[in-house]
Amino acid sequence: MINNSAFAKAFKHIIKRMKKTLQIIALLLAMTALGQSQLPPVFDAADLANATHSEMVKTYLVPKQIKWQSDSSGTYIKNEKTLLKKGNGQVAVNDKGLFTLISDDTQRPGILLDYGREIHGGVKISMGIRPSKTPLKLRVRFGESVSEAMSEMGGESTATNEHSLRDFVVEVPWLGSIEVGETGFRFLRIDLVEANQTAPIKSVEAAFVYRDLDYLGSFESSDPRLNEIWMTGAYTVHLNMQNYLWDGIKRDRLVWVGDMHPEVMTINTVFGDHDIVPKSLDLARDQHPLPQWMNTISSYSMWWLLIHKNWYDYHGDLAYLKEQEDYMIPLLDQLATHIDENNKETLDGGRFLDWPTSTDPKAVHAGLQAMMIMTFEAGSEMMEILGRDQLQDKYAKIASRLKQHLPEGNTSKQAAALMVLADIAKAKTINKKVLKKDGVENMSTFYGYYILEAMAKADDYTGAIDVIREYWGGMLDLGATTFWEDFNIKEAKISGRIDELPVKGKCDIHADFGAFCYVGLRHSLAHGWASGPTAWLSQYVLGVNVSNAGDTVTIDPHLGDLDYVKGSFPTKYGILKITHQKNKKGRIETTLDIPDGLTVKR
Repeated sequence: MINNSAFAKAFKHIIKRMKKTLQIIALLLAMTALGQSQLPPVFDAADLANATHSEMVKTYLVPKQIKWQSDSSGTYIKNEKTLLKKGNGQVAVNDKGLFTLISDDTQRPGILLDYGREIHGGVKISMGIRPSKTPLKLRVRFGESVSEAMSEMGGESTATNEHSLRDFVVEVPWLGSIEVGETGFRFLRIDLVEANQTAPIKSVEAAFVYRDLDYLGSFESSDPRLNEIWMTGAYTVHLNMQNYLWDGIKRDRLVWVGDMHPEVMTINTVFGDHDIVPKSLDLARDQHPLPQWMNTISSYSMWWLLIHKNWYDYHGDLAYLKEQEDYMIPLLDQLATHIDENNKETLDGGRFLDWPTSTDPKAVHAGLQAMMIMTFEAGSEMMEILGRDQLQDKYAKIASRLKQHLPEGNTSKQAAALMVLADIAKAKTINKKVLKKDGVENMSTFYGYYILEAMAKADDYTGAIDVIREYWGGMLDLGATTFWEDFNIKEAKISGRIDELPVKGKCDIHADFGAFCYVGLRHSLAHGWASGPTAWLSQYVLGVNVSNAGDTVTIDPHLGDLDYVKGSFPTKYGILKITHQKNKKGRIETTLDIPDGLTVKR
C-alpha cells in the first residue's frame, strides 16, 4: 500500500530537483549561446553552477631582446639568441641547440630578458633533457623596470613581494615545463641557483593574461607624440581590467574607487559600455556597508557617486541607476552630516585627495570642499533622473550652502583644479596663477586629469595639450609603455631610462625616488589613474561631449597647433567616426559618420 503523504513529499522533492536541474541547463545553454566557457561533459550541472570561469585570455610572448647576461664568453651561457625565436611550445627528447645555463663552484649565471612593453601575467619555462632528472632550481625576478628586475629584496630600493610575487625560486622539471607568476612586468631575470648544474632551456615565454577587447575608440592627430600618449593611457587601463577594475597590475591590484574615476572615463572613451565598471562599483558598495567610507576614504565614497553620474550620462542605464538608490541616498545623507554651521566640510575617515597633497591640510580641505559641492550637485541631478523631486531639491540646496564657504590659503594645483570644477574659483585666474605656475612641476598623474579639465574650463586648450606633451610625454621619454603611479618632472631631468641599466652620473628614476606608499621600486609603473589624457584628448581635441543619457553628442574640437585630428568614439548607438582638418585659412573642416539613432550637435 502506498503512503500518500510520503509519495507527495517525494514527488515534491523530485519536482524541486528537476526545476533546479532545468535552471542549470538553461544557464548552460545561455552561456553557450553567449560564447562563454563550459565544462567537458564528464562534469555535471552542479559542477558547472559552482565553477568560476576566467574572463581573461592568455597569449605566450617571446622576449624582444636580451638586456644583460652575466657571461659573454660562451662558458656559462650558451645559445642565448634562441630565446628570441618563436618555438612550437612542446619539449622533445631530441631538441638540439637549446639555451643553456652552466654553473660551477663560483659562477651562477643569469640573464635579463626584455618583452618589449609592460604586460600582466607570468612566465612559462620549458626544460629539455639534462643528466639529472631532479627538478632544477631557478631564481626568477620580474620587473617593471630593468633596475627592479636586477634588484635584491628590501634595502633602500624597497623591492617587495607585496600584492604579487615578483622575486622567488622555482623548480623546473626535467623534460617539462612550469608556469609561474601573476604580476605586472616587462623585464625578467633568470639565475641558476645551485652549483655544478646544467640547465638546457627550450623557451622562456611571457604568459600574457588580459581581456580580449576591441579598441572601439581611437585617436590620431598630426602629432605622433599625442597619439602615443592616447594609446598608452588606453593600454594602461586595459591591463588593469582584470576580473575587476584594478588600480595597478603589480601593486595594489585592488578596486580603489577614487582611482576608478579616470579609469572609467578612459573606458567610456575606448571600450564603451563594459560590465567591469558596474561590477567593480557594486563590489565597492557591497564591501563597504554604511556608515563605512569606501576604501576607508571619504572622498572615495564621493567618487563612487560621481562615477555613477558619469556612467549614466554616457550610457543611460536607468535600471542600473535605480539599483543604487538604497545605498546612494543614505550615503548622500551621511555626507550631509559632515557640514558645520559655517558651511564647511568636516569629513572624517581618510582625508585624501592624492598623495602629493596629503601633507597640506589647506589643500586637502579645499579639495574636499569642492568635491562635496560636485557630489551634491551630481546627487541632485541623479535624484531628478530617478524622479525623487524632494531629494533633488534637498541636495541642490546643500550644494548651494557649501558654495558659501570659500577655502583660503590653498596653493596646490590639484585642489585649485577641483575648486574650478566646482565653480568656487575663477577658471582663468586659477589657470594663470596656480595651474601654469612652474610649468608641469608639482603635478600628479592622478589629479593631472582634473588639472587638464580645469585648463579646458579656462579655454586654455593649447596650454593643456602642451602639459600632456611634456608631463605624460616625459614618462615616454624614459621608456614607459604604461603610465605611472606618480611622476616628478624634476626627477626625470636627472635620471636614466627604465629600460636601461643604471648609468653612471644619472639617477635611477624607479629606485632612487618616491614618497608615501610608492618609495623606490615599490612604485607602480602601470597605474590606471594616470590615464587621464586619453579621455581628455577625445573630449576636448577630437571634441566629443556626451550628454542626455548618451543620446546626444556635441562636437566641439580644439586642435591647437595640430593640422588634423581624426578618430572614433563608442556610443550607445554604435561607433561615431570623426575627422577634423584645418584648411589653408586655418579653419576646421569636419566630416562625421554618425550611427543611426544618435543625435549630434555642432
